[in-house]
Amino acid sequence: MAETRHFTQAADALNVSQPTLSKQIHTLEETLGAPLFERVRGAVALTAAGDTLLPLARRMVADADAARDAVQEIVGLRRGRVRVGATPSLCSSLVPTVLRRFRTEHPDIELHVNEGSSQDLITDLLARDLDLALIVHPEQGVDPALHAALVLRESLVVASVASGPPPTANRQLALAELRDTPLVMFRPGYDLRDVTLEACRRAGFTPRFAVEGGEMDAVLAFVEAGLGVALVPSMVLVNRPLLRATPLASPGMRRTIALAHRRRAVLPHAAEALRATLLDHIATGELPFGVQPL
Repeated sequence: MAETRHFTQAADALNVSQPTLSKQIHTLEETLGAPLFERVRGAVALTAAGDTLLPLARRMVADADAARDAVQEIVGLRRGRVRVGATPSLCSSLVPTVLRRFRTEHPDIELHVNEGSSQDLITDLLARDLDLALIVHPEQGVDPALHAALVLRESLVVASVASGPPPTANRQLALAELRDTPLVMFRPGYDLRDVTLEACRRAGFTPRFAVEGGEMDAVLAFVEAGLGVALVPSMVLVNRPLLRATPLASPGMRRTIALAHRRRAVLPHAAEALRATLLDHIATGELPFGVQPL
């Protein structure tokens, strides 16, 4: 109306009928408590109130257009971010490959990665600090506020330095054979520490530590230095030529990996895309020895 100065022409430009436009203007004038237009010599002119409202209205339309464009960029994955968490062992094995593929497909999405223990990642999910997290699924299940989809099962193996003698003369190692072998042990609170200690207890011995206190990268480096052996997921030994992986004798040891998110939260489009990329990567079977898709 402000541009055309004519009801019929304005209605045509907006693809509405003239009565509809007139009614909308009347409703707006009643809401604001002042007339916005007046008829002058067969045309329509802005009143003082209309002149005051016009720049504000133009700004509101521009903001609405900008908001629509911004949302469409997010929906179309031309912008956005994903906050994903994973345990250190997964950050050094599975996650880089998945993120490389995701980055190739969606180069404009920001990626924020948080490395931590499964319990810390669950806490971050509940606090809404993460969108997704790859966690070691606990036997007792996760918090009911979370949904955890089981995605992988991986075997644990004994890592030893490849240039030294193997930890057993057999093809597979019975855990009790490590009774007199020094272990490189993870720090307190680390998922695999409790798993290792409990497994040794069930095998009837208390392990002897060569060194303790590290996380995954440090533990593997200590094993490469020949300080001892460590019980680790088979996946972390990919591209580690200085280390040897010895399978455990039946029944072996395995852990289950789950992809978790808040149950009642709607995943952002970017997070949903990353979830799809991860599941597709797992479904292709491009997984190292000892890792099975679920």
